[in-house]
Amino acid sequence: MTSVLLFLDIDGTLIPFGGPGPHPVYGTSPHPLLPRLDPALGPRLRALGAELVWATTWLDDANDLLSPWLGLPALPVVRWPDEDDEDADEPDGVGLHWKTRPLVEWAAGRPFVWVDDEITGADRAWVADRHPGPALLYRVDHRLGLADAGLAAVGEWIGRQGGAQGSGDPVA
Repeated sequence: MTSVLLFLDIDGTLIPFGGPGPHPVYGTSPHPLLPRLDPALGPRLRALGAELVWATTWLDDANDLLSPWLGLPALPVVRWPDEDDEDADEPDGVGLHWKTRPLVEWAAGRPFVWVDDEITGADRAWVADRHPGPALLYRVDHRLGLADAGLAAVGEWIGRQGGAQGSGDPVA
């Protein structure tokens, strides 16, 4: 059985930005954003049964700051290529988020979910054309972050994979 990868962005995804009224606060921290992050999210993410991977510009700070806050072990961290490594002139890359190619490369054909607040139709189309396994690109509202409905949708999709190989569900 191949486990599903769950690529996690932080800003606007796990830590909400904006929205009406003040954000709930969960404890105190020297880092000004951490109190916006509900520590109960950690066990809920683990319960999804996927292999959690940080897919964020926080890089190792995600493990140093967020993993302990969420009660998670240190997670793998996607290392982003230098801008010079990207082929900006590639015609099929028009409108792609800069994370799209590296995440597909990291997944290497494995089923994956990418949770982010900046996913577009261009990313979904590119992944559908180039990733041989099932993939769910789940966009969250940056004002709310990954809420109950999002966790349920991601969990349901992961549950349907059951280690499936090849093209399963379309990129959503």
